[in-house]
Parts: sequence; C-alpha cells; structure tokens
Amino acid sequence: MDNTIEIQNLNKFYGRKQALCDVNLTIRQGMFGLLGRNGAGKTTLMRTLAALLQKRSGTITICKIPIENEKEIRKIIGYLPQDFSMYPSMNVMEAMDYLALLSGLEKQERKERTELLLQKVNLTEHRKKKIKALSGGMKRRLGIAQALLNNPKVLIVDEPTAGLDPEERIRFRNLLSEVAEERIVILSTHIVGDIEATCENIAILESGKVLYQGTVDNLLTAAEGKVFTKITNKTELPTLKKELFITSMHPQGKEISIRFLAENATTDAEACAPNIEDAYMFYLKKNGAELEVNGNAVLE
Repeated sequence: MDNTIEIQNLNKFYGRKQALCDVNLTIRQGMFGLLGRNGAGKTTLMRTLAALLQKRSGTITICKIPIENEKEIRKIIGYLPQDFSMYPSMNVMEAMDYLALLSGLEKQERKERTELLLQKVNLTEHRKKKIKALSGGMKRRLGIAQALLNNPKVLIVDEPTAGLDPEERIRFRNLLSEVAEERIVILSTHIVGDIEATCENIAILESGKVLYQGTVDNLLTAAEGKVFTKITNKTELPTLKKELFITSMHPQGKEISIRFLAENATTDAEACAPNIEDAYMFYLKKNGAELEVNGNAVLE
C-alpha cells in the first residue's frame, strides 16, 4: 500500500466561515509537522483527514483510498485529539481493552496488542492505575497507545504536548519519532520546538491557507539574512519595541540583548543564523498575517 496522503484544493466551511481554503499538501511516510497558530485551521484539517468532518470541495486520498470511503479510511487511521479523555474510574488496562473491543479486535488479539502497546509507551507498570490518577503526560501516552490499537498506516496527533512539562514533552516527542519509522505521523502543533525536534518536512497553516510546505532546512534558508541581534540599554527598549519586530529579549545586567526580524540591519546590529521560530514568524509576517509582538498588533 502506498503510504502517501494527497490533498488537492481542499475547502471546508462552517456556515459562511471558511476554515480551509484551497489546501494542497503531499504527505509521505515519516514525521510531518503541521505548524500554525491557534485558530489557523489545523484541527479542522486533522479531523477532515480522520474522516470525522466532511469537506466542502477538493480531493483527499490516503494510501490511495478516497476520503469518501470513510469505513476503509478509519481502518487505517489512528487519531489522538487534543482533548482525548476516557472514563476516569477505569484503569489503564480496562480502558485499553474497552477501546480495543470497540475497534473490533478479538479477545486474544486485544490482550496481545494492549500489552505490546503499554510496553511501547512505557505504561506497563501503571496498568492498574485509574485514568483520573494519571499525569497529563501519561494520559497523552495512553492516547497514543489507543490510537495504535488497529496498527494504522497513518497516525494523527493534534497538539499532543500542550501543557506537558519539559521531561514529558521530550519523552512524548521521542515516542512519536519511533512510531513514525513505519507509518505516516502528522504532528499538528503551535509549539515550534516540537517541530524543530522531530520533523524534517513541515507545512505552515494560517487562516486556513498553506503558506509553506517543504523541509525545515529550506524554511531556515528562506529566513537567512533577515534575523539580527543587538545589545541595547533597557531605557531604549520602549522605543525599539515600536520600531522593530522583536522575537526575543534577554537581560544582560543593565543592558538587554534583543533578536529581531528586518529586511536590513541597523548599523549597530549583527546578522545571526535563523532558528525555526524566526523562520516561522518571518513567513507569517511576509504573508501579511496580523501579529501581536512587542505588545502591539502589527499588520504588514
């Protein structure tokens, strides 16, 4: 089976509001990052790919199966929504067995898959713990385990690390990278660090439109020569906030180091290598997104 997702001219509306606008994407096996702000259309796109929402127009094929064939699509899709939850009084083992039953697995297969997956997500020792007693990271890992019960060709995870502490985020990202070795994994997030740590190929979604699709390296290349740093007095900062598109600030005693985007540097600034956050903000700014930086809304 061809492990490729093809999306062409996809449009989706909620009433008169257009949530997705002529989306074109090609997603192949491995880890694919979908980066965008809250409200950019990421969840709508993920739910459409999971055959939970119907499109207005356009075509989607997943592993050569048209999205209209919902029954077959759902057999090859694993989905972890942002708000994944289970009955709080169930323990981990009971929840997995129940979800495996809903997935149509026979008793012996349910037992084998559950044990294998709990080991994979490092929850074996917590198998008897009730859902309500799990940490946020444990619940996300349980969510991945349930999404893999049917051994899907495609795994879709929506904002999986939001609210996790740094240790859990790293553990979760490593788990996703491991899972992506044998299937398509789509990571939808607004957290740039998650993309930077896991994905080679990404797309940027803004207001329902794809602003960029390609490799992380090419995204960084596009922002070269547009990122600068300078050291300034803290007293000058209010004026600089009005003049510059500042992406970060680091106090250094009585002075402060600022990082900003610009077409050309000022005489007392130095060019620096862009990171993904710089490149992401550069693309949003370049495409006219309304951004709130330095405490002020900016539209360019």
